[in-house]
Amino acid sequence: MAETTATDHRQLRPGLSGVAADWASDQRAFKNVSWGKSMMWIFLLSDTFIFGCFLLSYMTARMSTRVPWPNPSEVFALHIGGQNVPLILIAIMTFVLISSSGTMAMAVNFGYRRDRRKTAILMLLTAALGATFVGMQAFEWTKLITEGVRPWGNPWGAAQFGSSFFMITGFHGTHVTFGVIFLIIIARKVWRGDYDTGARGFFTSRRGNYESVEIMGLYWHFVDLVWVFIFAFFYLW
Repeated sequence: MAETTATDHRQLRPGLSGVAADWASDQRAFKNVSWGKSMMWIFLLSDTFIFGCFLLSYMTARMSTRVPWPNPSEVFALHIGGQNVPLILIAIMTFVLISSSGTMAMAVNFGYRRDRRKTAILMLLTAALGATFVGMQAFEWTKLITEGVRPWGNPWGAAQFGSSFFMITGFHGTHVTFGVIFLIIIARKVWRGDYDTGARGFFTSRRGNYESVEIMGLYWHFVDLVWVFIFAFFYLW
């Protein structure tokens, strides 16, 4: 019936073919997508606009100010072995967060294989890497605050640097923190077998439905992707 309907639509639209015809055939592109996954995509789309506005505002502030912008190699350097090592902490933070994206992808894979043990362990490992990232970010904030960086000024140059940095990295760190919390919650449900028994509760209303693991993966990959842009804008530019 679905093939017949699709064929009829192509006959009604002789100028369309392939992907264009599929997208034009009355919602068929999203017909089999669950509400949970659809709502997550909508949330991520709205979040993309927010982060995009933040980064555009950062670029505008940086390019419009006449005061020299702080040098990231100096601001984000750590004093190790008697000398300053530029961006070493940021490099480790980026490695940790990108690695967590890999463990999350494996967790989704094992989730659809119904391997509870490996799925739960990989999700907890992802949460541990995320918590490590937040901990290092807290250390970075503490270091900068100790050195005199404030939302209204800093000792290295343009005053807009502090407000932009704390707002954008803080907003992203909040996303990572909430992600860690939900990773632990879902990993606990996976470990207990709630998805196999269909136990009633948050994210576990249908037996065998491991889609919550995939939805969590969508969120986590988005958080990792946003960090790539923040890393490029704040630490490499």
